[in-house]
Amino acid sequence: MSDDTWEALKATPIAEMRRRAAIIHTLVDVSPTAVEGAERFAWNDSGGQSAVWYFAPDGRAMLLTFDHESDLNLYAEGTYALQESLYGGVPADLVQLVRNRPENYESLNLTEAGTDETIHYAGGVFWFDGKQWRAAEGFLDHCEQEGLDAMAESGFGYCLDDYLLGQEFTPEAFVAYRDADNWYDSAEEKDQALAATREIFIRHG
Repeated sequence: MSDDTWEALKATPIAEMRRRAAIIHTLVDVSPTAVEGAERFAWNDSGGQSAVWYFAPDGRAMLLTFDHESDLNLYAEGTYALQESLYGGVPADLVQLVRNRPENYESLNLTEAGTDETIHYAGGVFWFDGKQWRAAEGFLDHCEQEGLDAMAESGFGYCLDDYLLGQEFTPEAFVAYRDADNWYDSAEEKDQALAATREIFIRHG
């Protein structure tokens, strides 16, 4: 599933990915977080898993995924240096979007010992260079050194499920996806959800 999702992400135009990210951000009611120099959208499952997107004005982007039950959860036992190393290979100005920022539900901070320097935690680190998506070299290097499955341990597939990558993304398709996962207790509740979802899709074009 993760490999399929990765290929689907790479095949999705960046403007469409931004639209989906904005819609999902609204549908899951993520709290607004101001980030200078980029748009930030996020998803969380209220249980410790998250996906955070940063879209820069020049067409580049960064995606962070997190699974709190995986070996890539560096928040509890990791260090600032190890977390920072996972961002290796990502342009400095994109990494700056997660340095010395206030914490939020999706992104807590790790602090460098003896300083006030902080960086947001992330299990999976991915970025879009304006033409294609890449996994961060530091993230891949760490997984290789530790014998970890990068996509599985980062929660990549699960964290991107709601975006329906590689599939039709309409209000009807999204509500059908949730209905198959037993989100709705009645036909009336499903109809209400569809109406609300249509309004959100219209709002985001």
